[in-house]
Amino acid sequence: MYGVCGCCGALRPRYKRLVDNIFPEDPEDGLVKANMEKLTFYALSAPEKLDRIGAYLSERLSRDVARHRYGYVCIAMEALDQLLMACHCQSINLFVESFLKMVRKLLESDKPNLQILGTNSFVKFANIEEDTPSYHRSYDFFVSRFSEMCHSSYEDPDIRTKIRMAGIKGLQGVVRKTVNDELQANIWDPQHMDKIVPSLLFNLQSGEGVESRSPSEKEKESPVELTERCFRELLGRAAYGNIKNAVSPVLMHLDNHSLWEGKTFAVRCFKIIMYSIQSQHSHLVIQQLLGHLDANSKSSATVRAGIVEVLLEAAAIAASGSVGPTVLEVFNTLLRQLRLSVDFELTGSYDTGSSMGTKIIKSHGERQLQEAVIRTIGSFANTLPTYQRSEVMLFIMGKIPVPGVHPALSSSCSGPEGTRMIQIMLLKSLVQVTAGFQTTNMLTALPSSFLEPLLSFSLTEDPEVRLLVIHILLSLIDRHDNRPKFSAISIISDISVLKLKVDKCSRQDNLFMKKHGQQLYRHIYLGCKEQSSGRQHYENLYNLLALLSMELANEEVVVDLIRLALALQDLALSTEESMPVFNRCAIHALAGAYLNLICQLTTVPAFCQHIHEVIEVRQKEAPFLLPEDIFIEGPKLPPSLEKVEGEVLFLQSKITEVLGGSGYNIDRLATPYIPQYTDEDRLSKRKSIGDNISLPPEDESRNSPEKEERTPAEEITFETLKNAIVDSVGMEEQERERRRQVVEKFQKAPFEEIAAHCGARATLLQSKLNQIFEITIRPPPSPSGTISSGYGQTQSRSVPVYEMKFPDLCVY
Repeated sequence: MYGVCGCCGALRPRYKRLVDNIFPEDPEDGLVKANMEKLTFYALSAPEKLDRIGAYLSERLSRDVARHRYGYVCIAMEALDQLLMACHCQSINLFVESFLKMVRKLLESDKPNLQILGTNSFVKFANIEEDTPSYHRSYDFFVSRFSEMCHSSYEDPDIRTKIRMAGIKGLQGVVRKTVNDELQANIWDPQHMDKIVPSLLFNLQSGEGVESRSPSEKEKESPVELTERCFRELLGRAAYGNIKNAVSPVLMHLDNHSLWEGKTFAVRCFKIIMYSIQSQHSHLVIQQLLGHLDANSKSSATVRAGIVEVLLEAAAIAASGSVGPTVLEVFNTLLRQLRLSVDFELTGSYDTGSSMGTKIIKSHGERQLQEAVIRTIGSFANTLPTYQRSEVMLFIMGKIPVPGVHPALSSSCSGPEGTRMIQIMLLKSLVQVTAGFQTTNMLTALPSSFLEPLLSFSLTEDPEVRLLVIHILLSLIDRHDNRPKFSAISIISDISVLKLKVDKCSRQDNLFMKKHGQQLYRHIYLGCKEQSSGRQHYENLYNLLALLSMELANEEVVVDLIRLALALQDLALSTEESMPVFNRCAIHALAGAYLNLICQLTTVPAFCQHIHEVIEVRQKEAPFLLPEDIFIEGPKLPPSLEKVEGEVLFLQSKITEVLGGSGYNIDRLATPYIPQYTDEDRLSKRKSIGDNISLPPEDESRNSPEKEERTPAEEITFETLKNAIVDSVGMEEQERERRRQVVEKFQKAPFEEIAAHCGARATLLQSKLNQIFEITIRPPPSPSGTISSGYGQTQSRSVPVYEMKFPDLCVY
């Protein structure tokens, strides 16, 4: 027996004799189970001896390690494990100190088998729930040592894999032991997370390329699978305040190893993070990614594109919880990156702010980044409810630069090209935001503050900008997914095959068209008139007309749309407009296709007959006026359209006659549509403040209270109502003309004249107010009664309040 000296062996403490008896003479025989049961029973019977048992076992193990007797080391650790599992008394803390001291001794060894043995014992200990807390236990060494094992570079690949897996299991054990114990050192502190997380990511990354495994290996858990499980468990235990400390090392690891550029591994990491953390904490991860994107504003385009791709995937996973409370800040960050990318692309370089000086960049990389940012904006918008998406639309619209009003670029890239690029990028972002947008109330979804600037961009000379604006309008108006059914312009003999979804126009839709209908018609008309419009423009304008007819059309709107189509035909025939032959033929084809559609929607037989007759004549005599022959690759165009007349044209008189018989407004149909031109038709002109000034009619000033006379009630008859309806169109035109003159006066008149006019108006207003006050505000009755005027009339004498005498009951 070890430690026995002569006759003193019998005087050794009992616990030492019991410990010595569990070790066989030959370590290959293993633990003496009978003696181990005696030791366990003794430890349970005398728990106060447990700490001494642990200390003695620790002493023996240290001696055996030093003497390289590894068989006895394994027996000692097995005995420790059994005692640890069996004893759950208050004295366990002192025994655990000895146990951890022995585990530490094994982990400090350079023998892989001892490291793995110590790790396995620690994992068993980590799964034990202790009854009493520990105030002084530290796991700093274990975090460092297990992290070091995760990065093992042992020569033998099999042993290296075992060491790394042992390190991962050890880290998992540390997390389990400390994460829910408030008395332990906080495992979420950066000093620990900066070791744990990179170690896990290193093993996650190193096993990415290992795909071929033998069938026996597939049954076992691979290092990558173990790492992912451990990483998910770590993140799943993270509370609200710990998310930042857990995610920051991930960002740092991806930066240090240039893993953003590949995108694949970075996306995989954040998919694990987003699926593992609690859903209510998703927005914290998004905010950290956005902050990291800002911090890398001057990194290469591939790095920024990688971060944006990760944002895109993370937003899709987080769904409604991705944006969090700061909705507009998310979009503001993305739009800022978009603007910086355009700036870098235009200048071709940027200042890194370091000793490296300026860095030359590739425009191709910046273009890819811009497309990624635009997709990400759309992904975030898809997670928002309708009311927040409307706010985001307004926010982006406010960022689009208008020449001369609020240029959005810095001086380094100001100019027409910079403004154009920003306009296109932001409008593409709006296309993404509005995709799939559904609303029941168009007035709230498309307020004037959004629709008017949007329509003003549809009048720019840039064809790409105009096309994007039409796409946005189509997304917003199409609420029943009818748009794909009009992907190309064609003459459809029976629209029932399209299976269109048409609902009755609601009151809100009627109000929307009453308020904004004329603006939409005007911009469709002027969009067709643009010489730079191509096939895509006309196809999308046809879609817009078709969707207006099905989504927002009442009887009055139908009449206006038919007038608009006939006005487009007149535009194509006009000799005053210098338009190419293709544009004239395209406008003829668009008007014909739309009238063919609207006549079938109105279901008036005579109207349909006239339209079909004209189309049949065109098919025989002028096929270049039909969409099937003009909207194709390499259309056959005539040298001119001087001979286009007669039966190949739609007649306004005929259409008015047939629709009038079905109850439509004849007078309105007979009135040709004429768009109202304003200074907004060219965005190159700065908006004048006069455009926003609305003055009341002059004759309002003539109606004063003192001249108010009671006039007999006018008799209202059928003729009166009829005349009022007939005159309404003319009155509207007169009112528009009067307002135009007023605005023009404020734009062009000298300042002195405007000041004099406003001064006179102010004086007149004050005099009228004084008259009103004299009539409505009379002095209270005076105790002194009334006085007599010179003409025998009685007047109330005005007595100052401080001279009045009130009854005592009224004074307090």
